[in-house]
Amino acid sequence: MTTTRRSSGPADPPSPADPAGPADPPGSAGPAGLSTVVPAGSPGADGARLAGRSLLRIGPVSLLIRRRAVLVAAVLTVLLLLAVVLSLSLGTPYVAPADVLRALSGAGTPYDLVVFDLRLPRVVLAAVAGAAFGVAGTLIQSVARNPLASPDVIGITQGAGLAATVALTSGMAAVLVAPTALVGGLLAAVLLFALGARHGLAAQRFVLAGVAVAFGFRALTEVVMLTADPIDGLRAQIWLIGTLAGKGWTEAAWIAGTLLVLLPVLAWAGWALNSTALDDDTARGVGLRPVARRIGLAGTGVLVAAMVTAQVGAVDFVALVAPQVARRLVRAERPPLVCAALLGALLLVLADLAGRRLFAPTQLPAGVLTAAIGGPYLIFLLLRGRRRSS
Repeated sequence: MTTTRRSSGPADPPSPADPAGPADPPGSAGPAGLSTVVPAGSPGADGARLAGRSLLRIGPVSLLIRRRAVLVAAVLTVLLLLAVVLSLSLGTPYVAPADVLRALSGAGTPYDLVVFDLRLPRVVLAAVAGAAFGVAGTLIQSVARNPLASPDVIGITQGAGLAATVALTSGMAAVLVAPTALVGGLLAAVLLFALGARHGLAAQRFVLAGVAVAFGFRALTEVVMLTADPIDGLRAQIWLIGTLAGKGWTEAAWIAGTLLVLLPVLAWAGWALNSTALDDDTARGVGLRPVARRIGLAGTGVLVAAMVTAQVGAVDFVALVAPQVARRLVRAERPPLVCAALLGALLLVLADLAGRRLFAPTQLPAGVLTAAIGGPYLIFLLLRGRRRSS
């Protein structure tokens, strides 16, 4: 989605951002109208330029909407709701989907305790955390211009993991583990920016600096675990894998609160991502500040990644897979922010459901299932890149 502003001057010439020129196109609400939608190929619209898109005008603001992205977002929303109902239904005891819907509607059923107290907090946490991972992965991959860049590749996850491991193996109170992990993730981000900020946070340098930070923190984490009590080391290992067991409303509230506070920044990011594919000279030529944009986008991404990792642990590969799969579904040149968030939520809800039910009564951490998804995906990327190069 692209946002453009139209001048209110009396003689504005036609421009690529406003293909209809100063006159309102047929079917619009006129100068006093609040909004109008100009579909691609309609009179007054450049059909070749707006193929597959619609121009939504709200007063002086024009929004270029990709219709396929809207369709994909709608389908992902429906699939996510179905996955939530399925996750609330399956388990011991089994709750019929109709009873789940009645419970959620407040009609009152014998299964209210199971739905609301035992399952809903975990399902909501999976959806919110997955959406946050999708957002963080989209921002980081767009800045890095690399489909392999994600919080678990550039060191944010490893920084949070080192801090959480120290907290878990040093007798620190359980309530302090998440804040300590958040601080560790943010310190990893500071180190990442310090190493990668030269040359305007260039994409290649950013990724290489992140890989170096990740290896360094992972090595330190192993040292701490080897010197810790075996029981504490096992607790740290479970946290590093990433699990939603024993978590719920509190963790979901922290993640959702972070996304809500950052909502204006994320709205800006959805628009600013359109310029990430431009080289610096071209971006400056059209009046943009590429370095400031990259720092803003990357900073937002690592902040979201640090917060969600601190709450649910190192759930790998969701931030890696969701943006690129969403990009392929939309057939866009960059990962779409909203679709990536919805796909991340869907992936983590399904991964948590599979972890709970595949080997019941034994429960697998959600991070194990997401790793099982991410491994084949990495192989696919490598094979696809090899075919392109050949």
